[in-house]
Amino acid sequence: MSFLPDDLLAEIHDRAPGYDRDNTFFTEDLEALTAAGYLAAHVPTGLGGASLSLLELVREQSRLAAAAPATALATNMHQVWCGVARVLHERGDGGLDFLLCEAAAGEVFGFGISERGNDLVLFGSATSAVPDGEGGYRFHGTKIFTSLAPAWTRLGVHGLDDSDPDDPRIVYGFVTREGTETKDDWDTLGMRATQSRTTVLDGAHAPADRVVRRLPPGPNPDPFVFGIFACFELLLSSVYVGIGQRALDLAVETVRTRTSMKTGDVYAHDPDIRWRLATAAMALETATTQLHAVAADVDNQVDHGPRWFAKLAGTKVLATETAKDVVEAAIRVSGGGSYFAKNELSRLYRDVLAGLFHPSDDESAHSTVASALLGPLP
Repeated sequence: MSFLPDDLLAEIHDRAPGYDRDNTFFTEDLEALTAAGYLAAHVPTGLGGASLSLLELVREQSRLAAAAPATALATNMHQVWCGVARVLHERGDGGLDFLLCEAAAGEVFGFGISERGNDLVLFGSATSAVPDGEGGYRFHGTKIFTSLAPAWTRLGVHGLDDSDPDDPRIVYGFVTREGTETKDDWDTLGMRATQSRTTVLDGAHAPADRVVRRLPPGPNPDPFVFGIFACFELLLSSVYVGIGQRALDLAVETVRTRTSMKTGDVYAHDPDIRWRLATAAMALETATTQLHAVAADVDNQVDHGPRWFAKLAGTKVLATETAKDVVEAAIRVSGGGSYFAKNELSRLYRDVLAGLFHPSDDESAHSTVASALLGPLP
């Protein structure tokens, strides 16, 4: 049984073109999703939520993405933090239970990790984390691609504490809006409703009870890092397979009604078009099946050991690259009408390109998988 009602998704779908055209935030969608309990969907029932599994949430995010990709992608950032807290909670670590309770109470969590030029991502930071002397930290730096920028009430951030040169630490904590500035700089090719603006941290404070990890720089097997990587990659993938599915559905509708002047027959009977759509459908089915299988493994706490990161990175790249190819195939069979901005496929094409920029990118994913197969480079 689905969590999000079909009529709610239809309303969200109808608003998506306006948000994209006007480059505005999905305020009405967020209000509707909050009212439906979706921002607490992954929170355990004992902490005030609906206790959807990660696999169930992945499926719902794909449905939401089919209706409105940017709404799904931005909502993802909140759901990622809920997912991290849930991963830890289910493994006996209640250190982020406060996050689950706050999400159930209506707080909206943003993801403040990305930094310009930081290809270390979780394993390094250009942001400084300055100890406050009481176990908390003040963060100074700039975060990019901060989805939910107009609406978040809590922001998960990381920064480098190098106050002890012999023992530097990557610090993760949660801050409020005090000590932050949100720039109005989001004007992009696609995913416009996310309003993933730049955030400047100027002393943003995480008190001691909101500092959740102090880890050595570099790769780390800590369950918190695993939780971020797993939930980010899989929920992100869910958005893009949802985009691919919507594009495929639109193409099928189009070729069933579009008629060839040369043959007088509908394009759905053209062997080349049938072959192209069948190829796209098979590829999308493969990516979706892998995504669901890996999400189920997280839910079931399957131990893939050091292979986990290769498996997660590979799933993300397969999902985003497949979705891009499926949208392109849909455009090819739908004709020149899909080139007009008002055509939904045109918007899906612009939105799906954002998948190229999310970590893990194609290069780093291949490096991760190669290292898992062959060992690290000497």
